[in-house]
Amino acid sequence: MPRGKTGRIHLSKTLLARLKRVRALAMDVDGVLTDAGMYYSETGDELKKFNTRDGMGIKMLQAAGLLTAIITKEKTAIVERRGQKLAIPDVEQGVDDKLLALTQLAQKHGLSLEKVAYIGDDVNDLEALRRVGFSAAPADAMPIVRKAVHYVCSKRGGEGAVRELTDLIIKAQGHRPLYATDR
Repeated sequence: MPRGKTGRIHLSKTLLARLKRVRALAMDVDGVLTDAGMYYSETGDELKKFNTRDGMGIKMLQAAGLLTAIITKEKTAIVERRGQKLAIPDVEQGVDDKLLALTQLAQKHGLSLEKVAYIGDDVNDLEALRRVGFSAAPADAMPIVRKAVHYVCSKRGGEGAVRELTDLIIKAQGHRPLYATDR
């Protein structure tokens, strides 16, 4: 995305209009909320690293009245726990058809897909990314995914990509950030 001398992101009027319509943000987990690594302890426990700034961005979206959701192919207690910690109402795991899951999520909450944003990083996210009102990918997403989305974050998965997107949505919609520092 084009950046000015101040380092701020400049979005086209079309992308700003798309961001203004967003009422829900759905997120993949591995490669988006995490760094895509699969970590295992000596005893076989699976570990994932989540970025706390992404978590704050999710909380700020919720405070602004937007719905948040997780849709992932994996099925782990770690993801369930992260969803609970962040009070994410819809945590869909073991999902093979992410477009179907997104469509059902939108219907459940009385939304069209045009009002849903989705951030994903790999080929199993492509159908969903192509159908939502606003699509995004972390900087390190697969090349085919980066080409398909409306916005490619400057941050990598698990390193603030979700926070970057939540900040864009909040700013585009004119919401006051939960913890405003730019007065």
